[in-house]
Amino acid sequence: MPSASADRGAPTRRRLIAASLAGSLGDGIYVPLTMLFVHALTGLSLTAIGAGLTLAGLCALAVMPAVGVAIDRFGAKRVVTGALLLRAAGFAAYPFADSYPAFLGVALVVAVGMWASSPGQQALIGEIARGAERDRLLAWDRSLRNAGMGVGSLAAAGLLVFNGTTGFTAAAAALAALFALAAALVSRIPAVRATPRPPTGQQDGCRQDGYRQDGYRQVLADRPYLLITAANFLIAFGYTAQAMALPVFLTRDVGLPDALAGAVFAVNTALVALLGVPIARLTLRGRRPRTAALGAVVFALSFAAFALLPQLVSGSRALVATLAVAVLYTVGELVHSAPAQSLSVQAAPDHLRGRYLSVYQLSWSLCRTIAPLLLGLLLEAGAWQLWAVLALMVLTGATALLRAEPALPSHATGTRATDAAGPPTGRPPVGARGGEAGVDRITAPPSSAGPGRCR
Repeated sequence: MPSASADRGAPTRRRLIAASLAGSLGDGIYVPLTMLFVHALTGLSLTAIGAGLTLAGLCALAVMPAVGVAIDRFGAKRVVTGALLLRAAGFAAYPFADSYPAFLGVALVVAVGMWASSPGQQALIGEIARGAERDRLLAWDRSLRNAGMGVGSLAAAGLLVFNGTTGFTAAAAALAALFALAAALVSRIPAVRATPRPPTGQQDGCRQDGYRQDGYRQVLADRPYLLITAANFLIAFGYTAQAMALPVFLTRDVGLPDALAGAVFAVNTALVALLGVPIARLTLRGRRPRTAALGAVVFALSFAAFALLPQLVSGSRALVATLAVAVLYTVGELVHSAPAQSLSVQAAPDHLRGRYLSVYQLSWSLCRTIAPLLLGLLLEAGAWQLWAVLALMVLTGATALLRAEPALPSHATGTRATDAAGPPTGRPPVGARGGEAGVDRITAPPSSAGPGRCR
């Protein structure tokens, strides 16, 4: 029989999931149509639009440190609500952006809302759930986002049936409505707890046991967390390659028709949406860094298989072989994604979760900024060079995850004794990363007052 606390938490979970679904529907409509969408509504050239979107994205990245501070100071709920409202306002304004400066302003508003949503959403889940329940919500959030993006992509295709700008104007209205709805749902989530405070005993930025608590200074001094962030940056190229490079490779090198190349995306989206939650339950039974590293290894195997496709198959067998490799690729995604995402949230100390997740989000953001150039160069190099470099990158990321594991706290890695209850509250063992504070242990004696040490 469910407990009273579980019953009280059910409406919170439903609103969170409904908001995620509404937002992902919006992403599904916007992402595939971005260039066409902006071109139809503003009349600007594709070159100008591409430059403007890149500039807006880079400017939005500069705002990410402030997003982390806002999450820690005001709570994730307010930041997520604000980010969704920014996106709603931006899409509502797109039809009226009739000049280049106006377009840049609207693009910046949308980009800030987009980049702020991800760390805000993960921090919000971190606030309303702990331990295994936090993992389940993260898995549901990811699975529903994939499903919503798939449905949104179909809706985007339907909107293109309309002639002229009618379909794109309708898309702008739908996007504004969806993100406004998501904001309304998040705003109705009750405050589960007040904004987290530093651990007991900390005064004026210091704890009694000699650890510093200096916001981003602590994040940048947290070497294990930076290592898993760097690992994610490398492995993220495996995700971006599917959308940016794989269609070109399948049509140019494997010889698939354009329409059949889209079947790979359909298979991937359907499998992630259907199997995301059950696979997450299995993968989260093990240690998160090791399981995420295993997913990266499966990624590398799929990249090796893609590299061999042009030499081994042709004609009608090419589609069957491609779909088989796509399934292998999706297995890598399913095995890696849940433990990696959970690791980033669980390893962040409660009172600095916003800052930690904002830094982690930079690994995705920088990858998406660099990926078009890097993947384009690798595609120009030949049929196998892209996959060889990607395999090397994800394997390097897997190695970084394994190297970070010994220095991460047990509740973050998934040790069964502590995983269900969440982070420990006592003093961390000597030589390990601080339990709830999540900082590196200073090896100097307590009487010394070296850098990063309280005087």
